[in-house]
Amino acid sequence: MTSPILVYGYGNLGRGDDGLGPRLVTALQDAGVDGAVCEADYQLSVEDSATLAGYEVVIFVDADMKGPAPFRFRRVEPAREMSFSSHSATPGQVLALAQQMFGAKTRAFTLGIRGYVFGEMCEALSEAAQANLASALSFATHALDERRFDEYTREYDADRRCGGDPQPEV
Repeated sequence: MTSPILVYGYGNLGRGDDGLGPRLVTALQDAGVDGAVCEADYQLSVEDSATLAGYEVVIFVDADMKGPAPFRFRRVEPAREMSFSSHSATPGQVLALAQQMFGAKTRAFTLGIRGYVFGEMCEALSEAAQANLASALSFATHALDERRFDEYTREYDADRRCGGDPQPEV
């Protein structure tokens, strides 16, 4: 039987902090977290809607360029206006397709981990992003254990810094 939860990290590991999503998925796998299927890819695509439809809950994990540190956790609403490129799709677009094409009842969330260095060709995370990743891993492990996702959005969706930590200078 497939787990009712999918954690789907996406981003480019070769572009600095853009690789935060796949790195969180790897860390969850290394920690041996139970109760969730963990997958990662370079980007979201329309084909992901078929995969998403098979789960009760999907947590999309990506780097966040402007959100609060260390992370933000939000509910994903379906994006009814579809405009895809061959390059990528958004979580809302993938969710909408899963609903329209496959009748999915999936609840979806995003875990946006604050990053600072993007676009540079390097596989290392910035020091500040590493700290944010550690906080996001702790949160994700706890959230997957308790499964109170809607409650977490009220706590971690505000446009404020989680935990009140000042944003690091980079």
